[in-house]
Amino acid sequence: MSTELEKYYNKFCEDKRLLRKYGQVEYRTSMKYIHQYLDLFDQPKILDVGAGTGRYSVQLANEGYDVTAIELVKNNLGVLKAKKSTVKAYQGTALDLSRFADNSFDLTLVFGPMYHLYTLEDKVHALKEACRVTKPNGYIFIAYCMNEYSVITYAFKENHVLESIQKGKLDDKFHVHSVAEDLYDYVRIEDIDEINQHVDARRIQIVASDGPANYLRDVINQMDEETFETFMNYHLATCERIDLLGASGHTLDILQKNPRRI
Repeated sequence: MSTELEKYYNKFCEDKRLLRKYGQVEYRTSMKYIHQYLDLFDQPKILDVGAGTGRYSVQLANEGYDVTAIELVKNNLGVLKAKKSTVKAYQGTALDLSRFADNSFDLTLVFGPMYHLYTLEDKVHALKEACRVTKPNGYIFIAYCMNEYSVITYAFKENHVLESIQKGKLDDKFHVHSVAEDLYDYVRIEDIDEINQHVDARRIQIVASDGPANYLRDVINQMDEETFETFMNYHLATCERIDLLGASGHTLDILQKNPRRI
């Protein structure tokens, strides 16, 4: 898997995606909730697992926070380090955070790894590792790519639905089944709930981090600033609505480590 991810991320720049207007929806939403929870701590320590090129970790470090980052892909890690921030950055995987002691961080971000893990076992293992290194009462932020976004865009809009069914990529309930060669995995809310059952943490919030933005990329990218800010206001006013979560391109699941079960 790492070889395929290396090839992919050598061509794809996450920084640029999050700088475009449609990507800013996800970024600004995620940062809103990150800051909301960081404000609960005095001098919090942050771990960014799957940090990519450091879009989140570098910004948080520049704001004065103590940030550590783990990134699997060497090219991404090199871009992150080239930004010359105070982020302590290492190569590594979400499946092995053994360089960190238990209960080390107040806030742990898992913003990329779940996109590229394809079994329940691996997803649970990654989340258990994130919980292990998070302090009691600390928070774990986990991002997921959502099933219906993939079905609506790739299967129907781009006309791959029959091919996907024939290849077993879509079952009779239109649930996506990915393998490593597909690069991305997609989940439904019930899949996230199943992962969470295996960890000593409780959900505080779950948020549609980009809502309809990925369906409207060209429209959003062409908006003037006033219209875009109005769209952001709409999105932030609706991103916690349960009836809209499953159709979002991405969701952000916010868990609190449960000290009563440690």
